[in-house]
Amino acid sequence: MTQTPLDQTARFLAPPSAPGLLVAAILFALSMTPSMVPRAPELQGVLGGIVAGIGYLLWFALARFVSWLGQMPNKGLPRAVQLAVGIAAAALGLWAVWQGADWQDTIKRAWGLPPAEAAAPIRIALIAGAIFLTLLAIGRLFLLLAAAWQRRTQRILRPRLAQVAGVVAALVIFAAVIDGIALRAVLRAADSGARLADSLIPPETAPPTSPLVSGGPGSPLDWREMGRWGRSFVATGPTAQDISAFWGEAALQPIRVYAGLNAADSPEARAQLAFDELQRLGGFERSVLVIAMPTGSGWLDPGGMDTLDYMTKGDVATVSVQYSYLPSPVSVVVDPTQGVAEAQALFDRVYRHWTALPKTARPRLYLHGLSLGAFLSQETVPFLDLYGDPIQGALWAGSPYLSEFWQMVQARRQPDSPAWRPAFGNGSLIRSVNQEGGLERFDADWGPMRFVFLQYGSDPIVFFDWSLAWARPDWLTGARAPDVSPEMRWIPIVTLLQVGLDMAVALGTLGYGHDYVARHYIPAWAATLDPEGWTPEHEARLIAHLDQLIPR
Repeated sequence: MTQTPLDQTARFLAPPSAPGLLVAAILFALSMTPSMVPRAPELQGVLGGIVAGIGYLLWFALARFVSWLGQMPNKGLPRAVQLAVGIAAAALGLWAVWQGADWQDTIKRAWGLPPAEAAAPIRIALIAGAIFLTLLAIGRLFLLLAAAWQRRTQRILRPRLAQVAGVVAALVIFAAVIDGIALRAVLRAADSGARLADSLIPPETAPPTSPLVSGGPGSPLDWREMGRWGRSFVATGPTAQDISAFWGEAALQPIRVYAGLNAADSPEARAQLAFDELQRLGGFERSVLVIAMPTGSGWLDPGGMDTLDYMTKGDVATVSVQYSYLPSPVSVVVDPTQGVAEAQALFDRVYRHWTALPKTARPRLYLHGLSLGAFLSQETVPFLDLYGDPIQGALWAGSPYLSEFWQMVQARRQPDSPAWRPAFGNGSLIRSVNQEGGLERFDADWGPMRFVFLQYGSDPIVFFDWSLAWARPDWLTGARAPDVSPEMRWIPIVTLLQVGLDMAVALGTLGYGHDYVARHYIPAWAATLDPEGWTPEHEARLIAHLDQLIPR
């Protein structure tokens, strides 16, 4: 039967299914439960609206499938039953909005943050309602498109096959629009914005005039091609005078080398430029040499880098290369392996030269990385080669969930240790630490290499996993990390969406989530480097000193 535009409009504007609204309200209420990171009302509203839309879709799909099988009567529920179910759905949604503020406050109390604003539930309800209605409208447009294609094909196909063909055609069209237009437009905009931000040079940021600084006179690295974070890395940080004043003795000027993404056309060429600069500045003549991989945007955390410079009394050289403009959460989604070739080229070039030096006349070699940089750094470690000529160790902060090395440490941890701070083997090779410590839990001494993992229990980028959709994670079993809400519960599918959203907002509260700080880098670097004469008093002094320079 041919449908008129009036019929199509009536279908589009028809009231939602009452049972579907109840399922949507149930999932909405579950989405309001606490996850790893406190969510602003706006984000909670977006999440709640999306989850409610998924709930409605699940009910609608189930009802349509049962009807398609001929097992559901055509007439709907009695009006009184529909009204009662609708009232129950509304009441559940309002209760969830009200209770959600208390649930979010359980995370904020664990993080030492103030409670939610009184108006937060209203904002959540308005945003969630708008998102749900938008998704409902998109779903009905999909049905109208599927029905149109069904009418086109039913002339040559049986009715049920025509229905299937209509749904498939609508799926193809929607997928093409989302992937070919919307998603790619967003990614192009993100990439263009990140490239522009990376290229901007503030007027007050002048090129270095010293030949002993990367990008200065005689350097093979062009100051303009270092990128925003590369210029910041080599131009900031403690000076020899700062370090000397802290220790009360002579100190060296730390060497910092950084090759930006625009410095050359290939990973190998950029690695060679960084290596040439490292040699020119005398990096292989320092006591400590660190190959550091930045985050996706090219940023190196001052909390980790300044700590390194102070702890070594400036007798250190750090070399790094940029591999992306995009922040790590975006890079993880777009192409998490993009920087592997970059990290591998730099490690191979430095390690090859380092192994050719006399063992008595070469620096101690370490690796470092934060977030996606930690994953890329781990991907470059040739463990079999290291047995012949081992490096001294590595400090990896916030290792993302896609790191197979980090997953292995968690999976093979000692049975009595939690997944959020795993104890691996006898502790002679690998140890993990968080805000509460964890480095001192072993009877065995360190071996020739020291690999230290620094991670927060509330870091969703570290503990996300696709299996959250169907399996309870180990970090929610038994004793949980002190910075994870005691009210957080695993809920199939919902927890996956919650933690997935948490990854996008994991920054913003120093010392929690994915925002690592100097006071936690300090014991981690001390365990990695084993500085001569290092004492708890030194640690306390450096924490107090860097807390003044790097805000909490």
